Amino acid sequence: MIVNGKEFPIQELSSPNVFSLLESLKLKPETVAVQRNGEILKRDTWQNSSLTEEDRVEILKFVGGG
Repeated sequence: MIVNGKEFPIQELSSPNVFSLLESLKLKPETVAVQRNGEILKRDTWQNSSLTEEDRVEILKFVGGG
C-alpha cells in the first residue's frame, strides 16, 4: 500500500482499515482527511473502509494558524 507517496506494509496494521492506519501512524482522526484511490472518505466510514496492498492513500493534516 502507498501512503502519502511512500510504501507502507499493510501487515503492520492491527486491522486492514483506515482507522487502524491512523492509529498506527499516531494521527488523531479529528485532525485529518483521508483519500483512498482518489476518493475522499467520510470519517464515519473509516472503521469499515477496508484497505488492500494495491491502495493509494493520502492523509491530509489540518493545521491551524493565524
